[in-house]
Amino acid sequence: MFNPKTTLRVLGMLLMLEGFFMWLSIPVALIYKENDMMQFLISGAITSGVGFLAYISTRKAHLEVTKRDGYIIVTMGWLIFSFFGTLPFILTGSIPGFTNAFFETISGFTTTGASILNNIEEMSHGILFWRSLTQWLGGMGIIVLSLLVLPVLGIGGMQLFAAEVPGPTPDKLHPRVKETAKRLWSIYLIFTGAEILLLWAGEMGLFDAICHSLTTMATGGYSTKQASIAHWDSPYIHYIITLFMFLAGTNFTLSYFGFHLKFGKVFRNEEFRYYIGFVLGFTLVIALGLHMTAGEGVERSFRDSIFQVVSIITTTGFATADYMKWAPPLIFLIFILMFFGGSAGSTGGGPKIMRIVVMLKNSTQELKRLIHPNAVIPVRLNKQAVDTEVVTNILAFVAFYVVLAVISMFIMSLFGLDFETATGSVVATLGNIGPGIGDVGPAFNYAEISIGGKWYLSFLMLVGRLELFTVLILFSPNFWRK
Repeated sequence: MFNPKTTLRVLGMLLMLEGFFMWLSIPVALIYKENDMMQFLISGAITSGVGFLAYISTRKAHLEVTKRDGYIIVTMGWLIFSFFGTLPFILTGSIPGFTNAFFETISGFTTTGASILNNIEEMSHGILFWRSLTQWLGGMGIIVLSLLVLPVLGIGGMQLFAAEVPGPTPDKLHPRVKETAKRLWSIYLIFTGAEILLLWAGEMGLFDAICHSLTTMATGGYSTKQASIAHWDSPYIHYIITLFMFLAGTNFTLSYFGFHLKFGKVFRNEEFRYYIGFVLGFTLVIALGLHMTAGEGVERSFRDSIFQVVSIITTTGFATADYMKWAPPLIFLIFILMFFGGSAGSTGGGPKIMRIVVMLKNSTQELKRLIHPNAVIPVRLNKQAVDTEVVTNILAFVAFYVVLAVISMFIMSLFGLDFETATGSVVATLGNIGPGIGDVGPAFNYAEISIGGKWYLSFLMLVGRLELFTVLILFSPNFWRK
Protein backbone atom coordinates (compact mmCIF):
# COMPACT_ATOMS: atom_id res chain seq x y z
CA MET A 1 0.00 0.00 0.00
CA PHE A 2 1.30 3.45 -0.97
CA ASN A 3 2.15 5.61 2.06
CA PRO A 4 1.98 9.31 0.97
CA LYS A 5 3.14 10.70 4.33
CA THR A 6 6.31 8.59 4.33
CA THR A 7 6.95 9.60 0.73
CA LEU A 8 6.46 13.29 1.52
CA ARG A 9 8.75 13.02 4.55
CA VAL A 10 11.60 11.47 2.54
CA LEU A 11 11.15 13.96 -0.31
CA GLY A 12 11.23 16.79 2.21
CA MET A 13 14.56 15.55 3.50
CA LEU A 14 15.91 15.32 -0.05
CA LEU A 15 14.89 18.91 -0.75
CA MET A 16 16.71 20.12 2.37
CA LEU A 17 19.82 18.37 1.06
CA GLU A 18 19.41 19.99 -2.36
CA GLY A 19 19.09 23.42 -0.77
CA PHE A 20 22.34 22.84 1.09
CA PHE A 21 24.15 21.88 -2.12
CA MET A 22 22.82 25.02 -3.84
CA TRP A 23 24.52 27.09 -1.15
CA LEU A 24 27.88 25.55 -2.11
CA SER A 25 27.82 27.87 -5.13
CA ILE A 26 27.85 30.93 -2.83
CA PRO A 27 31.59 30.66 -1.99
CA VAL A 28 32.30 30.32 -5.72
CA ALA A 29 30.40 33.56 -6.40
CA LEU A 30 32.33 35.27 -3.60
CA ILE A 31 35.73 34.06 -4.82
CA TYR A 32 35.09 35.34 -8.34
CA LYS A 33 33.31 38.51 -7.06
CA GLU A 34 30.17 37.83 -9.08
CA ASN A 35 26.79 39.32 -8.27
CA ASP A 36 24.62 36.18 -8.17
CA MET A 37 25.35 35.21 -4.57
CA MET A 38 21.91 36.41 -3.39
CA GLN A 39 20.13 34.35 -6.05
CA PHE A 40 21.85 31.18 -4.82
CA LEU A 41 21.00 32.10 -1.23
CA ILE A 42 17.34 32.57 -2.12
CA SER A 43 17.23 29.40 -4.26
CA GLY A 44 18.66 27.32 -1.44
CA ALA A 45 16.35 28.95 1.13
CA ILE A 46 13.23 28.25 -0.95
CA THR A 47 14.26 24.66 -1.63
CA SER A 48 15.27 23.88 1.95
CA GLY A 49 12.24 25.74 3.31
CA VAL A 50 9.77 23.71 1.26
CA GLY A 51 11.62 20.55 2.23
CA PHE A 52 11.55 21.48 5.93
CA LEU A 53 7.79 22.15 5.82
CA ALA A 54 7.20 18.78 4.15
CA TYR A 55 9.42 17.09 6.72
CA ILE A 56 7.88 18.55 9.89
CA SER A 57 4.31 18.22 8.60
CA THR A 58 4.78 14.45 8.39
CA ARG A 59 6.75 13.90 11.61
CA LYS A 60 4.07 11.48 12.86
CA ALA A 61 4.15 9.44 9.66
CA HIS A 62 4.53 5.66 9.78
CA LEU A 63 8.21 5.40 8.86
CA GLU A 64 8.36 2.25 6.77
CA VAL A 65 9.37 2.37 3.11
CA THR A 66 7.79 -0.40 1.06
CA LYS A 67 9.01 -1.46 -2.35
CA ARG A 68 6.11 0.46 -3.90
CA ASP A 69 7.07 3.57 -1.94
CA GLY A 70 10.63 3.13 -3.17
CA TYR A 71 9.65 3.37 -6.84
CA ILE A 72 7.54 6.46 -6.20
CA ILE A 73 10.18 8.20 -4.07
CA VAL A 74 12.96 7.57 -6.57
CA THR A 75 10.97 8.85 -9.55
CA MET A 76 9.45 11.80 -7.68
CA GLY A 77 12.85 12.57 -6.13
CA TRP A 78 14.41 13.07 -9.55
CA LEU A 79 11.48 15.19 -10.78
CA ILE A 80 11.35 17.38 -7.68
CA PHE A 81 15.12 17.81 -7.58
CA SER A 82 15.00 18.91 -11.22
CA PHE A 83 12.05 21.24 -10.62
CA PHE A 84 13.71 23.10 -7.73
CA GLY A 85 17.12 22.83 -9.39
CA THR A 86 15.93 25.28 -12.03
CA LEU A 87 15.76 28.12 -9.46
CA PRO A 88 19.42 29.26 -9.76
CA PHE A 89 19.12 29.35 -13.56
CA ILE A 90 15.83 31.25 -13.49
CA LEU A 91 16.59 33.72 -10.69
CA THR A 92 19.97 34.67 -12.19
CA GLY A 93 18.46 34.95 -15.67
CA SER A 94 21.12 32.54 -16.99
CA ILE A 95 18.54 30.45 -18.84
CA PRO A 96 15.39 32.23 -20.04
CA GLY A 97 12.18 30.20 -19.90
CA PHE A 98 11.17 27.42 -17.54
CA THR A 99 11.23 24.74 -20.26
CA ASN A 100 14.88 25.41 -21.13
CA ALA A 101 15.85 25.66 -17.46
CA PHE A 102 14.10 22.38 -16.62
CA PHE A 103 15.64 20.63 -19.64
CA GLU A 104 19.14 21.74 -18.62
CA THR A 105 18.53 20.75 -14.99
CA ILE A 106 17.04 17.30 -15.54
CA SER A 107 19.77 16.68 -18.11
CA GLY A 108 22.21 17.44 -15.29
CA PHE A 109 20.62 15.30 -12.58
CA THR A 110 20.12 12.37 -14.97
CA THR A 111 23.78 12.82 -16.08
CA THR A 112 22.67 13.05 -19.71
CA GLY A 113 24.60 16.18 -20.63
CA ALA A 114 22.19 17.27 -23.38
CA SER A 115 22.41 21.07 -23.32
CA ILE A 116 20.48 24.00 -24.78
CA LEU A 117 23.22 26.54 -24.01
CA ASN A 118 25.01 28.41 -26.79
CA ASN A 119 26.85 30.77 -24.43
CA ILE A 120 28.45 28.50 -21.84
CA GLU A 121 31.58 30.62 -21.45
CA GLU A 122 29.46 33.70 -20.67
CA MET A 123 27.91 32.01 -17.64
CA SER A 124 29.02 32.97 -14.14
CA HIS A 125 31.34 30.64 -12.25
CA GLY A 126 28.60 29.99 -9.68
CA ILE A 127 26.15 28.84 -12.35
CA LEU A 128 28.77 26.66 -14.06
CA PHE A 129 29.62 25.09 -10.71
CA TRP A 130 25.94 24.40 -9.90
CA ARG A 131 25.47 22.95 -13.39
CA SER A 132 28.40 20.56 -12.81
CA LEU A 133 27.25 19.75 -9.29
CA THR A 134 23.83 18.59 -10.52
CA GLN A 135 25.60 15.91 -12.54
CA TRP A 136 27.90 14.88 -9.73
CA LEU A 137 24.93 14.42 -7.39
CA GLY A 138 22.95 12.54 -10.00
CA GLY A 139 25.91 10.33 -10.87
CA MET A 140 25.96 8.23 -7.76
CA GLY A 141 22.29 8.84 -7.19
CA ILE A 142 20.31 11.20 -5.05
CA ILE A 143 18.73 8.27 -3.27
CA VAL A 144 22.02 6.53 -2.49
CA LEU A 145 23.14 9.83 -0.95
CA SER A 146 20.02 9.89 1.20
CA LEU A 147 20.76 6.39 2.51
CA LEU A 148 23.45 7.95 4.68
CA VAL A 149 20.85 9.90 6.66
CA LEU A 150 17.71 7.75 6.35
CA PRO A 151 18.70 5.56 9.33
CA VAL A 152 18.57 8.72 11.47
CA LEU A 153 14.87 8.91 10.62
CA GLY A 154 14.39 5.27 11.48
CA ILE A 155 13.71 4.38 7.84
CA GLY A 156 15.26 1.26 6.34
CA GLY A 157 16.75 2.11 2.97
CA MET A 158 17.05 -1.19 1.12
CA GLN A 159 13.84 -0.61 -0.82
CA LEU A 160 15.20 2.69 -2.11
CA PHE A 161 18.55 1.13 -2.99
CA ALA A 162 16.82 -1.58 -5.03
CA ALA A 163 14.76 0.99 -6.93
CA GLU A 164 17.73 3.29 -7.50
CA VAL A 165 20.07 0.50 -8.68
CA PRO A 166 17.73 -1.80 -10.62
CA GLY A 167 20.44 -3.50 -12.67
CA PRO A 168 20.39 -7.23 -13.41
CA THR A 169 22.60 -8.23 -10.46
CA PRO A 170 23.04 -5.35 -7.99
CA ASP A 171 25.93 -5.98 -5.63
CA LYS A 172 26.07 -4.95 -2.03
CA LEU A 173 29.47 -4.40 -0.48
CA HIS A 174 27.99 -4.61 3.00
CA PRO A 175 24.75 -6.12 4.33
CA ARG A 176 23.72 -2.75 5.75
CA VAL A 177 22.72 -0.28 3.04
CA LYS A 178 24.11 2.66 5.00
CA GLU A 179 27.56 1.07 4.97
CA THR A 180 27.21 0.26 1.26
CA ALA A 181 26.40 3.91 0.52
CA LYS A 182 29.42 5.06 2.53
CA ARG A 183 31.75 2.78 0.57
CA LEU A 184 30.29 3.84 -2.77
CA TRP A 185 30.60 7.52 -1.92
CA SER A 186 34.12 7.07 -0.57
CA ILE A 187 35.26 5.60 -3.90
CA TYR A 188 33.37 8.34 -5.76
CA LEU A 189 35.05 11.07 -3.69
CA ILE A 190 38.54 9.55 -4.03
CA PHE A 191 38.27 9.28 -7.82
CA THR A 192 36.87 12.82 -8.09
CA GLY A 193 39.65 14.27 -5.94
CA ALA A 194 42.36 12.38 -7.83
CA GLU A 195 41.10 13.64 -11.19
CA ILE A 196 40.97 17.23 -9.93
CA LEU A 197 44.62 17.08 -8.88
CA LEU A 198 45.77 15.41 -12.10
CA LEU A 199 43.90 17.85 -14.38
CA TRP A 200 45.11 20.81 -12.33
CA ALA A 201 48.66 19.51 -12.70
CA GLY A 202 48.22 19.77 -16.47
CA GLU A 203 47.08 22.74 -18.52
CA MET A 204 43.68 23.13 -16.88
CA GLY A 205 42.90 25.76 -14.24
CA LEU A 206 41.61 24.70 -10.83
CA PHE A 207 37.99 25.76 -11.42
CA ASP A 208 37.78 23.94 -14.77
CA ALA A 209 39.51 20.92 -13.22
CA ILE A 210 36.91 20.77 -10.43
CA CYS A 211 33.93 21.12 -12.78
CA HIS A 212 35.20 18.58 -15.29
CA SER A 213 36.07 16.08 -12.57
CA LEU A 214 32.56 16.38 -11.14
CA THR A 215 31.00 15.70 -14.53
CA THR A 216 33.52 13.02 -15.57
CA MET A 217 32.93 10.83 -12.53
CA ALA A 218 29.19 11.26 -13.01
CA THR A 219 29.57 10.26 -16.69
CA GLY A 220 27.60 13.45 -17.30
CA GLY A 221 29.57 15.41 -19.87
CA TYR A 222 28.78 19.02 -18.94
CA SER A 223 31.76 21.23 -19.73
CA THR A 224 32.68 24.80 -18.85
CA LYS A 225 33.61 25.35 -22.52
CA GLN A 226 31.35 25.48 -25.57
CA ALA A 227 33.79 23.25 -27.47
CA SER A 228 33.84 20.69 -24.64
CA ILE A 229 37.22 18.98 -24.08
CA ALA A 230 38.28 19.95 -27.63
CA HIS A 231 38.97 23.39 -26.10
CA TRP A 232 42.20 21.90 -24.71
CA ASP A 233 44.44 20.51 -27.44
CA SER A 234 46.40 18.58 -24.84
CA PRO A 235 47.14 14.85 -25.07
CA TYR A 236 47.71 14.81 -21.28
CA ILE A 237 44.25 16.21 -20.50
CA HIS A 238 42.58 13.96 -23.08
CA TYR A 239 44.18 10.80 -21.70
CA ILE A 240 43.51 11.71 -18.04
CA ILE A 241 39.82 12.32 -18.75
CA THR A 242 39.67 9.10 -20.82
CA LEU A 243 41.07 7.15 -17.87
CA PHE A 244 38.55 8.54 -15.39
CA MET A 245 35.63 8.12 -17.80
CA PHE A 246 36.66 4.47 -18.05
CA LEU A 247 36.82 4.14 -14.25
CA ALA A 248 33.42 5.85 -13.88
CA GLY A 249 31.94 3.36 -16.34
CA THR A 250 33.33 0.42 -14.35
CA ASN A 251 31.30 -1.37 -11.68
CA PHE A 252 32.17 0.44 -8.43
CA THR A 253 32.21 -2.89 -6.63
CA LEU A 254 35.25 -3.81 -8.73
CA SER A 255 36.85 -0.47 -7.89
CA TYR A 256 36.32 -1.33 -4.23
CA PHE A 257 38.10 -4.66 -4.76
CA GLY A 258 40.86 -2.85 -6.63
CA PHE A 259 41.44 -0.48 -3.70
CA HIS A 260 41.88 -3.56 -1.51
CA LEU A 261 44.37 -5.05 -4.03
CA LYS A 262 42.02 -7.92 -4.92
CA PHE A 263 42.87 -7.63 -8.62
CA GLY A 264 42.07 -11.28 -9.25
CA LYS A 265 38.40 -10.59 -8.56
CA VAL A 266 38.53 -7.61 -10.92
CA PHE A 267 39.99 -9.40 -13.93
CA ARG A 268 37.96 -12.58 -13.40
CA ASN A 269 34.79 -10.53 -13.79
CA GLU A 270 33.33 -11.32 -17.20
CA GLU A 271 31.50 -8.04 -17.60
CA PHE A 272 34.76 -6.15 -16.99
CA ARG A 273 36.61 -8.28 -19.54
CA TYR A 274 33.90 -7.66 -22.14
CA TYR A 275 33.97 -3.96 -21.25
CA ILE A 276 37.71 -3.79 -21.94
CA GLY A 277 37.27 -5.88 -25.08
CA PHE A 278 34.55 -3.63 -26.51
CA VAL A 279 36.57 -0.49 -25.77
CA LEU A 280 39.78 -1.82 -27.32
CA GLY A 281 38.04 -3.41 -30.30
CA PHE A 282 36.06 -0.31 -31.31
CA THR A 283 39.06 1.94 -30.57
CA LEU A 284 41.42 0.04 -32.86
CA VAL A 285 38.94 -0.18 -35.73
CA ILE A 286 37.99 3.51 -35.54
CA ALA A 287 41.62 4.61 -35.08
CA LEU A 288 42.61 2.64 -38.18
CA GLY A 289 39.68 4.17 -40.06
CA LEU A 290 40.64 7.71 -39.01
CA HIS A 291 44.25 7.15 -40.00
CA MET A 292 43.22 5.87 -43.44
CA THR A 293 40.34 8.26 -44.24
CA ALA A 294 41.19 11.49 -42.40
CA GLY A 295 44.95 11.35 -42.79
CA GLU A 296 45.56 11.88 -39.08
CA GLY A 297 48.77 10.73 -37.43
CA VAL A 298 48.85 7.44 -35.54
CA GLU A 299 48.82 9.00 -32.06
CA ARG A 300 46.11 11.55 -32.88
CA SER A 301 43.94 8.90 -34.54
CA PHE A 302 44.30 6.64 -31.51
CA ARG A 303 43.66 9.48 -29.04
CA ASP A 304 40.53 10.79 -30.80
CA SER A 305 39.29 7.24 -31.23
CA ILE A 306 39.75 6.03 -27.65
CA PHE A 307 38.40 9.27 -26.21
CA GLN A 308 35.18 9.15 -28.24
CA VAL A 309 34.74 5.39 -27.77
CA VAL A 310 35.08 5.62 -23.97
CA SER A 311 32.98 8.80 -23.86
CA ILE A 312 30.11 7.18 -25.76
CA ILE A 313 30.22 3.68 -24.23
CA THR A 314 30.24 5.15 -20.70
CA THR A 315 27.53 7.66 -21.78
CA THR A 316 29.69 10.60 -20.63
CA GLY A 317 29.31 12.62 -23.82
CA PHE A 318 32.52 14.69 -23.77
CA ALA A 319 34.03 15.42 -27.18
CA THR A 320 37.48 16.11 -28.55
CA ALA A 321 36.38 15.77 -32.16
CA ASP A 322 33.20 16.14 -34.22
CA TYR A 323 32.57 12.51 -35.16
CA MET A 324 29.81 13.62 -37.56
CA LYS A 325 32.64 14.69 -39.90
CA TRP A 326 34.15 11.21 -39.91
CA ALA A 327 33.58 8.64 -42.66
CA PRO A 328 30.05 7.10 -42.61
CA PRO A 329 31.23 3.64 -41.44
CA LEU A 330 32.92 5.26 -38.42
CA ILE A 331 29.80 7.29 -37.59
CA PHE A 332 27.83 4.04 -37.74
CA LEU A 333 30.19 2.42 -35.21
CA ILE A 334 29.75 5.38 -32.86
CA PHE A 335 25.97 5.02 -33.24
CA ILE A 336 26.18 1.32 -32.37
CA LEU A 337 28.16 2.19 -29.24
CA MET A 338 25.27 4.34 -28.05
CA PHE A 339 23.33 1.13 -27.34
CA PHE A 340 25.96 -0.31 -24.97
CA GLY A 341 26.19 1.80 -21.80
CA GLY A 342 28.54 1.44 -18.85
CA SER A 343 28.89 -1.48 -16.49
CA ALA A 344 26.16 -2.42 -14.03
CA GLY A 345 26.91 -0.70 -10.73
CA SER A 346 28.64 2.24 -12.44
CA THR A 347 27.50 5.83 -12.91
CA GLY A 348 27.07 5.17 -16.65
CA GLY A 349 23.66 5.07 -18.30
CA GLY A 350 22.41 3.05 -21.25
CA PRO A 351 21.37 -0.63 -21.35
CA LYS A 352 24.61 -1.68 -19.54
CA ILE A 353 27.37 -4.04 -20.67
CA MET A 354 26.09 -6.87 -18.47
CA ARG A 355 22.76 -6.97 -20.28
CA ILE A 356 24.56 -7.02 -23.64
CA VAL A 357 26.75 -9.92 -22.46
CA VAL A 358 23.85 -11.97 -21.07
CA MET A 359 21.83 -11.36 -24.24
CA LEU A 360 24.72 -12.49 -26.45
CA LYS A 361 25.32 -15.57 -24.30
CA ASN A 362 21.63 -16.45 -24.31
CA SER A 363 21.55 -16.19 -28.12
CA THR A 364 24.47 -18.59 -28.53
CA GLN A 365 23.02 -20.96 -25.93
CA GLU A 366 19.70 -20.92 -27.78
CA LEU A 367 21.46 -22.31 -30.86
CA LYS A 368 22.81 -25.16 -28.73
CA ARG A 369 19.33 -25.80 -27.30
CA LEU A 370 17.95 -26.14 -30.83
CA ILE A 371 20.55 -28.81 -31.58
CA HIS A 372 20.10 -30.54 -28.18
CA PRO A 373 16.43 -29.92 -27.26
CA ASN A 374 16.49 -32.19 -24.20
CA ALA A 375 19.66 -30.74 -22.71
CA VAL A 376 19.64 -28.20 -19.87
CA ILE A 377 21.98 -25.46 -21.08
CA PRO A 378 21.94 -22.46 -18.73
CA VAL A 379 23.44 -19.06 -19.41
CA ARG A 380 26.58 -18.68 -17.31
CA LEU A 381 28.19 -15.47 -16.11
CA ASN A 382 31.37 -15.57 -14.04
CA LYS A 383 31.06 -19.40 -14.12
CA GLN A 384 27.70 -19.23 -12.34
CA ALA A 385 24.34 -20.09 -13.89
CA VAL A 386 22.20 -16.99 -14.39
CA ASP A 387 18.70 -17.42 -13.05
CA THR A 388 16.10 -17.81 -15.80
CA GLU A 389 14.08 -14.99 -14.25
CA VAL A 390 17.05 -12.64 -14.63
CA VAL A 391 17.50 -13.62 -18.29
CA THR A 392 13.79 -13.03 -18.90
CA ASN A 393 14.02 -9.64 -17.18
CA ILE A 394 16.96 -8.65 -19.39
CA LEU A 395 15.20 -9.74 -22.57
CA ALA A 396 12.10 -7.81 -21.49
CA PHE A 397 14.24 -4.74 -20.74
CA VAL A 398 15.88 -4.86 -24.18
CA ALA A 399 12.48 -5.32 -25.87
CA PHE A 400 11.00 -2.36 -23.95
CA TYR A 401 14.09 -0.28 -24.72
CA VAL A 402 13.92 -0.92 -28.48
CA VAL A 403 10.13 -0.43 -28.68
CA LEU A 404 10.27 2.79 -26.65
CA ALA A 405 13.14 4.06 -28.81
CA VAL A 406 11.28 3.37 -32.06
CA ILE A 407 8.04 4.95 -30.82
CA SER A 408 9.99 7.95 -29.53
CA MET A 409 11.75 8.43 -32.88
CA PHE A 410 8.33 8.66 -34.51
CA ILE A 411 7.12 11.13 -31.86
CA MET A 412 10.19 13.34 -32.29
CA SER A 413 9.67 13.33 -36.06
CA LEU A 414 6.21 14.80 -35.39
CA PHE A 415 8.00 17.76 -33.78
CA GLY A 416 9.58 18.51 -37.15
CA LEU A 417 12.95 16.76 -36.81
CA ASP A 418 14.51 14.95 -39.74
CA PHE A 419 15.03 11.19 -39.41
CA GLU A 420 18.72 11.39 -38.47
CA THR A 421 18.18 14.06 -35.79
CA ALA A 422 15.04 12.36 -34.40
CA THR A 423 16.97 9.10 -34.11
CA GLY A 424 20.03 10.76 -32.62
CA SER A 425 18.08 12.79 -30.05
CA VAL A 426 16.12 9.75 -28.83
CA VAL A 427 19.08 7.38 -28.57
CA ALA A 428 21.22 10.04 -26.88
CA THR A 429 18.63 11.05 -24.26
CA LEU A 430 17.24 7.58 -23.54
CA GLY A 431 20.82 6.34 -23.14
CA ASN A 432 21.82 9.43 -21.08
CA ILE A 433 24.65 10.14 -23.53
CA GLY A 434 24.05 13.80 -24.44
CA PRO A 435 25.40 14.38 -27.96
CA GLY A 436 23.76 12.22 -30.61
CA ILE A 437 23.83 12.32 -34.39
CA GLY A 438 22.37 14.74 -36.90
CA ASP A 439 21.62 18.26 -35.65
CA VAL A 440 22.23 17.16 -32.04
CA GLY A 441 25.76 15.91 -32.74
CA PRO A 442 28.82 16.99 -30.73
CA ALA A 443 29.15 20.29 -32.62
CA PHE A 444 25.53 21.26 -31.93
CA ASN A 445 23.01 21.03 -29.07
CA TYR A 446 19.28 20.82 -28.32
CA ALA A 447 18.49 24.57 -28.35
CA GLU A 448 16.52 24.46 -31.62
CA ILE A 449 14.20 21.61 -30.61
CA SER A 450 10.60 22.69 -29.96
CA ILE A 451 9.14 23.09 -26.48
CA GLY A 452 7.11 19.89 -26.81
CA GLY A 453 10.17 18.02 -28.04
CA LYS A 454 12.23 19.19 -25.07
CA TRP A 455 9.61 17.99 -22.59
CA TYR A 456 9.39 14.60 -24.26
CA LEU A 457 13.18 14.23 -24.32
CA SER A 458 13.22 15.22 -20.62
CA PHE A 459 10.88 12.29 -20.00
CA LEU A 460 13.24 9.97 -21.91
CA MET A 461 16.19 11.17 -19.81
CA LEU A 462 14.34 10.27 -16.61
CA VAL A 463 13.19 6.89 -17.94
CA GLY A 464 16.71 6.08 -19.16
CA ARG A 465 18.41 7.15 -15.92
CA LEU A 466 16.09 4.97 -13.82
CA GLU A 467 16.35 2.05 -16.26
CA LEU A 468 12.82 2.07 -17.71
CA PHE A 469 10.90 -0.14 -15.29
CA THR A 470 11.24 2.15 -12.26
CA VAL A 471 9.33 4.88 -14.10
CA LEU A 472 7.15 2.85 -16.48
CA ILE A 473 5.78 0.71 -13.65
CA LEU A 474 4.06 3.85 -12.29
CA PHE A 475 1.88 3.89 -15.43
CA SER A 476 0.60 0.39 -14.72
CA PRO A 477 -2.90 0.23 -13.13
CA ASN A 478 -1.82 -2.88 -11.21
CA PHE A 479 0.86 -0.86 -9.41
CA TRP A 480 -1.75 1.32 -7.71
CA ARG A 481 -4.10 -1.50 -6.68
CA LYS A 482 -4.07 -2.76 -3.11
